[in-house]
Amino acid sequence: MPRSAFFPDSCVVAEVVPSPNHGERKDGRRPDMILLHYTGMQDSNAALERLTSRGSEVSAHYFAFEDGRIVQLVEESRRAWHAGVALWAGEADINSCSIGIEIANPGHEFGYPNFPVRQIAAVTALCRSIFTRYTIPLVRVLAHSDVAPSRKQDPGEKFPWRTLHDSGVGHWVKPAPLTEEGTLLALGDRGDAVASLQKSLGEYGYGITANGVYDSAMHDVVAAFQRHFRPQLIDGIADASTHKTLQELLAHRGRPRNIAARARAFERLSAP
Repeated sequence: MPRSAFFPDSCVVAEVVPSPNHGERKDGRRPDMILLHYTGMQDSNAALERLTSRGSEVSAHYFAFEDGRIVQLVEESRRAWHAGVALWAGEADINSCSIGIEIANPGHEFGYPNFPVRQIAAVTALCRSIFTRYTIPLVRVLAHSDVAPSRKQDPGEKFPWRTLHDSGVGHWVKPAPLTEEGTLLALGDRGDAVASLQKSLGEYGYGITANGVYDSAMHDVVAAFQRHFRPQLIDGIADASTHKTLQELLAHRGRPRNIAARARAFERLSAP
């Protein structure tokens, strides 16, 4: 093994391609979050090259190709550079508390195709493998757009969160149906109803202050929430469906006790 390489942390890894872009986790923090991204580049190999190039100053722990091949770039014990300026549940150093997975997809700028089934199966298996090594609540399997709503929109509204959830990865509820009934809150609105919604979004984890003002930051957070949990309509307007879906998520937080055990069993069965 080359001196710069390392042994993969998971049996689902097909290859190790070390990235020089990493550091120490703050205060020796153990990861308790998985953060999912898309690469946003037309060519997957070019995206991998960027993540492993010293001059780019970006990286991730894992890279998932369209055909399901998983490559590890940074050891899980190290702090990869994938989240950037971000915030979740009051925590700003997301890189120190998370494991980052880059999923090969051109993204919104280049046509944004669907994620292949084999790729999603591989990402699911990888997440379940990570569960065997760390205590990661299902509510902390997140999108890049969740932690950086004003900057990012990946992995986007086409990412099949329900499919992952059905395999024990991530938090999800059936979105409340779209309806013309109920209160709409949008840019420029002010008052207690706005503050109440901001409080609920903050309780879930989004980085927002309950100031009662529906400003551009609030719009971005609502759009990020919709992109993840109510992708049928992403407009940054808090309609009745958005309200109800959020309340349902808040009411059903918590990780089933058997998920970690099932994940450990999966890892054992998958081992060569």
